Amino acid sequence: MVKVTEARKKANKKWDENNKERVQYINKRSATKSFILNLATEEDLKNIETYIVERKTKLDINN
Repeated sequence: MVKVTEARKKANKKWDENNKERVQYINKRSATKSFILNLATEEDLKNIETYIVERKTKLDINN
């Protein structure tokens, strides 16, 4: 296992504090992926597909 120096820990903490929205986005994206790949039922996946279409429409993405 790689050891993290105190300087690196401090730098990481500072970055996290200065980029709270980005950290939150990354955490939510990770949780979403994990849910879809590991826990979602067939019904969940159907609902998620509907949400994706809805979101693409809001973002005006043509697919």
